[in-house]
Amino acid sequence: MAALFRGSRNLLQRCNKHVDLVLVANRSMASKTPVGFIGLGNMGTPMARNLLKHGYPVIATDVFPESCKELQDMGAQILDAPAEVADKADRIITMLPSSPNVIEVYTGPNGILKKVKKGTLLIDSSTIDPAVSREMALAAEKMGAVFMDAPVSGGVGAASLAKLTFMVGGLEEEYHAAQELLTCMGANVVYCGQVGTGQAAKICNNMLLAIGMIGTAETMNLGIRLGLDPKLLAQILNMSSGRCWSSDSYNPVPGVMEGVPSGNNYQGGFGTTLMAKDLGLAQNTATNTKTPVPLGSLAHQIYRVMCARGYANKDFSSVFQFLREEEGQ
Repeated sequence: MAALFRGSRNLLQRCNKHVDLVLVANRSMASKTPVGFIGLGNMGTPMARNLLKHGYPVIATDVFPESCKELQDMGAQILDAPAEVADKADRIITMLPSSPNVIEVYTGPNGILKKVKKGTLLIDSSTIDPAVSREMALAAEKMGAVFMDAPVSGGVGAASLAKLTFMVGGLEEEYHAAQELLTCMGANVVYCGQVGTGQAAKICNNMLLAIGMIGTAETMNLGIRLGLDPKLLAQILNMSSGRCWSSDSYNPVPGVMEGVPSGNNYQGGFGTTLMAKDLGLAQNTATNTKTPVPLGSLAHQIYRVMCARGYANKDFSSVFQFLREEEGQ
């Protein structure tokens, strides 16, 4: 009988402890105002997930309802349109594929600006034309809201681990308010200047990334053709002056590294279509500023051809496979 009493008491203590933890979690959740999140794709979903993990209630929507299921299962409130999100949240993050998508989500018939509240902070983490970011900032300002561009670097893996780098453009006095949310999703948050400068930094980064990946793919292919073992060649490159992110962290040759798209038939990662889009943005801005970018232009052409040759949905490191196929023609 005494043993039964002790067992019941221990069970009651465990239950009380569980209730206490739930109450603490609920208080933590209640102490933070809801954050709107629009765009639950490969990047948006893990970003929104990390906001939930940090105790922020998330109100989300996506043009594809099936993309919302994971967040809904984690406790996010799912609505039908961006305007509905704007009606319920005064801090909203968007993560969308392209400039037209951003324009539609902000200024369309069911867009954010139809119901945005005065003082709302709008953070766009899409990679788009800097001119579109400035256009959205002006439209938001007319409605009494604040728009900041905050594109990211790091890919799906970094998004899942909350290790993204955010490049932020906008009013400096609003930067700290944005930083509070962005640090929940990234390891680095860098203020770049006025609206559009975040996009400028991202475009420059991705142009260099594409050029570096093509160079790494060409180098690895040449070494293999000359009889070098690819793992040995990668090891030599990574202890020499040719070392770069594409060679030591994201090698494009299957079998050289684990946990990268080249080891998974180039599935996942950063798609060739998106790289071609970003290089197109770099090309447009280079033309507008009369900046010579010969290697950036060539990289743009290569990735556009890859999109037309069946590589559109593969990771951008599949340029190695593309070059191998080209040599056989």
